[in-house]
Amino acid sequence: MSPLRTPGHRARRGAALATALLLGIGASSLTAPTAVAAGGDGTTLRMPVTGNGIDSLNPFLAYFSGSLDVFAAIYPSLNTMDADGTAKPYLAESWETSADKLTWTFKIRKDLKWSDGKPITAEDAAWTFNMIMTDPTAATANGSLVENFDSVSAPDAGTLVIRTKKPQANMLTISIPVSGIPIVPKHVWEPQAKNLKDFKNDSYPIVGYGPWTLTERKVEQYVKFDANDDFVLGAPKFDHMIQQQFKNSDAAVAALRSGQLDYLRDLNPTQFKALEGQKGLETFKEVGDRWSGIEVNGDARTRSGKKIGTAHPALGDVKVRTALALAVDKETVVKKILGGLARPGGGYLPPSLPQYEWKPSAAERLDHDLDRANALLDDGGYKKGGDGIRVDPKSKRKLEFRLGIHSDNDTYAKLSTYLTGWFKEIGVKTEIQAMSSSKLNADLAKGDWDILTDSWSTGPDPTYLLGIQSCGALPDDKGEGGSTDSFFCDKEYDELFKDQQSAFSESERAELLRQMQSILYKANHNILIYYADALGVYRSDKVTGVVAGKPNADGAHPAQLALDTYLNAAPAKATEKAAAASGDGNGTLIAVGAAVALVLVAGGVVVARRRSADDRE
Repeated sequence: MSPLRTPGHRARRGAALATALLLGIGASSLTAPTAVAAGGDGTTLRMPVTGNGIDSLNPFLAYFSGSLDVFAAIYPSLNTMDADGTAKPYLAESWETSADKLTWTFKIRKDLKWSDGKPITAEDAAWTFNMIMTDPTAATANGSLVENFDSVSAPDAGTLVIRTKKPQANMLTISIPVSGIPIVPKHVWEPQAKNLKDFKNDSYPIVGYGPWTLTERKVEQYVKFDANDDFVLGAPKFDHMIQQQFKNSDAAVAALRSGQLDYLRDLNPTQFKALEGQKGLETFKEVGDRWSGIEVNGDARTRSGKKIGTAHPALGDVKVRTALALAVDKETVVKKILGGLARPGGGYLPPSLPQYEWKPSAAERLDHDLDRANALLDDGGYKKGGDGIRVDPKSKRKLEFRLGIHSDNDTYAKLSTYLTGWFKEIGVKTEIQAMSSSKLNADLAKGDWDILTDSWSTGPDPTYLLGIQSCGALPDDKGEGGSTDSFFCDKEYDELFKDQQSAFSESERAELLRQMQSILYKANHNILIYYADALGVYRSDKVTGVVAGKPNADGAHPAQLALDTYLNAAPAKATEKAAAASGDGNGTLIAVGAAVALVLVAGGVVVARRRSADDRE
């Protein structure tokens, strides 16, 4: 997962072209370019689909960052945020809370209309929240955000009243773009309530309200939007937006270099350094808003406590999980794989939230220490066999674990090689399994895995990111629903999770969040290896305004908010002049060849294909 989820990515058919482009070799020397119209008249902002793709266009179910980014574009939220975390009006023009802080009253803007012309009222928000509160399927994506809600009502079209069980300090971030709950039109969704699990929400244009209207989608290829010129926070400065999906980041970089894309985020360090200083390209860094590492399936269970899945039983032993953590050399990963453009992992919350930073004490630290890891396993009775692989004393099975990685992420492919070597040093054998995002996610909630590489990002408020580690995020007995990533469930953690929501004192909340991070660190269901800087690039001849805020001492801008990027991005003057001279302002999609993983089809483009913990990459 904003919270966004971005699990990993691999095989690289675009490597030859990407390398050629980075070295300055023209695409035409490799393959003849072909254009396919995909836009209308006017200016078009062209970018990749965010993170690892779009898992669903149903906002009650989806958690991939690509989906969350789409929802931020086409659905309203109660509030939005300044870059400094201050709540601002969006659908709600004002709000107030009662003296006991149990009742929140939001005044909803008047005269706003859904894209089909029906009025937007407080009843749409009330229905959305009540659906999540009462229907387990509707709670799949955002159930943890409303656990403390007692009732939600709309006494009139312009008033929304939310009553909570306990005072809730983060009410103004419960419904914000990307990392919060999007408000959907009741008249569209109520007829689908009984069939919510199977409702794909794929009738175009999708009825919504935001800076954009989603007008077309080709699954695993692209999504196309038209600007909402009447958007209450200001119309986008582009007429259209096209987000294309690529098989891997090398292909996306090649598309940017060839002029097919205007803007690209989530570069890897090699790509970033290769693009620095290139004419017409502006690279930038953002403070890391995500952690990356491995998830360990220690004890897969459902909400009712039923054991599920096929995880190796030894992973249920905290000694084994701690030994794995001790085997990982985080400093080497940062230096060798990420080129220093990252920080070694520690606490669960990333550098973009410095007010909640937690670091383990000297006694708690799990730094790279193979001797300590081996001693821990020896103490647990995991003896090495003649082949050097340890054996679980209880199940009598060798410590042979499946290591799942995302097939479209080159960084995880490199990381897996290092992990395999380090784990071998402590008598653990790993089998690398490269999986597509769809395959990985199909197995996730069912518990049919041992260890996975993954990554999660967060928005200005960490409630969702923390919520995926709560017991309420576990799946049902069918292995469905929920948003858990490692089946972690701890009663003390859950109590702290509830308490932090009611902490109106920032210092009190920070202390509670640090206690929660300490619990997660010791459990090692999630072994945080690094926090990568967010690396991006844009074509200065095509677009401006995509990055805001003053860089810090390391040259990193504040984490950028998607809604702000949508509204601030503007066509560069050079683009406008070039379009006028050529008559080409329609935002065409250009296939620069099979090496970029684009296959032409009638009327569109097939783009090979990411799960992100980007996902809530």
